[in-house]
Amino acid sequence: MRPPEAGHVLPDWPAGLFPPGLGTARGRLTDRLLRRIGPDGALRDPCGSRVLESALLLALLDRTGRSRDFRSARSRLVCYLRQPHPHGSSWDETFTATVLRKRTRAASADRAADDFVARAPRFTGPRKRLLFQAILVMLGSEPPSGGCELFPPRGLHPWASIQATAAKVVLADAAARSDMIGSEDAALLLSTQRPGEVWEGNLLIHLLVLHALSRLPGNVTTVRDGIRTALLHQRDDGGIPFVTDTDTWTAVTAGLALRTAGAPRGSLDRIARHVLRLQHPSGGWSYTDCARLADTDCTTVALEFLHESDPHAYRTPVQRGIQALLSVRGGDGGFPTYAGTPSEACMTAAVINALATQGTRYQRVIDEAMTFLAGDQQPDGSFPPGWSDSRLHTLFRAHLATRPFIVGGAPVVRERIVRLVRSIQNDDGGWGKGDGAPSDAISTAYGLIVAAGLPDHRPAVRAAEYLLSQQYSDGTIDAPPDMVGPRPLPYHVPVLSDAFPLLSLAHLTRRITP
Repeated sequence: MRPPEAGHVLPDWPAGLFPPGLGTARGRLTDRLLRRIGPDGALRDPCGSRVLESALLLALLDRTGRSRDFRSARSRLVCYLRQPHPHGSSWDETFTATVLRKRTRAASADRAADDFVARAPRFTGPRKRLLFQAILVMLGSEPPSGGCELFPPRGLHPWASIQATAAKVVLADAAARSDMIGSEDAALLLSTQRPGEVWEGNLLIHLLVLHALSRLPGNVTTVRDGIRTALLHQRDDGGIPFVTDTDTWTAVTAGLALRTAGAPRGSLDRIARHVLRLQHPSGGWSYTDCARLADTDCTTVALEFLHESDPHAYRTPVQRGIQALLSVRGGDGGFPTYAGTPSEACMTAAVINALATQGTRYQRVIDEAMTFLAGDQQPDGSFPPGWSDSRLHTLFRAHLATRPFIVGGAPVVRERIVRLVRSIQNDDGGWGKGDGAPSDAISTAYGLIVAAGLPDHRPAVRAAEYLLSQQYSDGTIDAPPDMVGPRPLPYHVPVLSDAFPLLSLAHLTRRITP
C-alpha cells in the first residue's frame, strides 16, 4: 500500500492544479488518527453493529426460551432490526423479515442465496450456499430440500471449518438427519466456547456455533453462557457486530497512512512497538490481537509499515514475516488469505508489494506471483472478489504491485487496470463500489491511489475534489462499510473511513510541488 520507491515516481504536478484545501484536509485526517493512538500504540475502534448477527442473536433468544432472561437486550435487538439501515447489505431485508416472522417468499430467498454466492469467490460457492441456507433456517425459515447432503469437504481453514460444521449440524437437524451429525462435530463446536470469551473475536462464528449446539443435547448451560458472552458486545444502538474489533488491521493500515503522510516519528514508533508485540510465533499477524489465525492481508501491511518505519531496526521481524508469507505460497505462484486455501489476486498483489521492500532478493517469487496475477485478471481489467466490498481495492493494490516493473506481464496488467479505473470514474469525480454505484469516500480513496500514479493529472484532481467534499469540519470522513466477512457480507469499522482517504491523499501529495 505504500507509495512507489523514488526511482519509480512520475514527474511532479504543480499545486495550482489541485483544490487549495488539500493540505488542510490531509492535516485534519492526520490529527484525527494521531489522537486515536492509545498509550500502548494501538488504534482501537470497535466494529459496528450488523443486521445478520443481531438477527441471529434474537432468533437464538427466542428459540431457546431465553427471551425473558434478557428482556431488555431483546427489546434493543428488535429496535435495531426495525430501524432503516441505508448502508446495510442487500441481504439484510431477507434476514430481518425472516427473524421478525414476516413473510419471506421462497423465490425471494432463492434469489438472495444466488446473489450471495455470485458475489463471493468462486471456490467458496458450495460452502457459501450452505451457509446462507443454514442462516435462514436459524432465523426461522423452512429447511431446503436436500441441502444438507451437499456438505463441503474437509480441508478448510479453522474459521471456515467451524462455520461449515455449524451449518451442517443445523441443516441436518432441521431435516431430521441426526445420522449426519458425529461426536467430532459437537467436540469441534464446543472447543470454541469459553464463558466471557469470543473465539477468535468472531461473533458470527460464536452465534452460529450456539445455534448448532442448541440443537444438540446437553448444551443448555453452554448456550446460556454463550448468549451472555455475546451480549457483552451489544452496541449502543442495540445491535451486535460481526467481530469484536479489527484492531491489528486498523493499527497497520492507519500506521502506514500516517507514515506516508509524514506523521511524527514518536507516534509511529509507538504504533510499531505495538505491532511488534502482536507478531505471532509463526511470523505472521492476524486481524485482531485476540485471534490466532494469521492471514496474508494483515501480515503484508504490517511488513510494509515496519519497513517504512525503520528498515534496519525492524529487519528481523520483517524477515520472519516474509518467511511466514512464503510458507503459504501456492503451487500456482499466487498467495492465499490463509494457509492451504486457494490463491487470490488481492493477496498475491499484497505479497508482491511486501516482498518488493527487499529489492530483488525475492525476484523469482515476485515474477511467478505476477504471472498468477496476470492470469487471474479479467479482460476488462477487474479481478475476482476480495476482502473489500469495492472492486477498486484489489485494483489499487495490483496497480501498486505492477508499477516498478516494465517487462513481463506487469505492463499489461497495469494498462488494463488504468483503462478500467479511468472508465468507471463517476461524473462527480469519485468512484463507487461497482457498476452504477454512487461514489463513496473509501472507493474514491482507492481510485485516487491509482490516479496518483498516472501521467495525466485530471482524474486525480477530480477525485481530490470529491474527497474534500466528503470531509466534515472536524476532519471526519463518512463512508459506507467497505470490508467484507464472511464474503460477501460488508461490515463497518469507522476509523478506516479516515485511514484510507489519508493514505490516498498522502500518495497524491507526493506528486505535487508546492
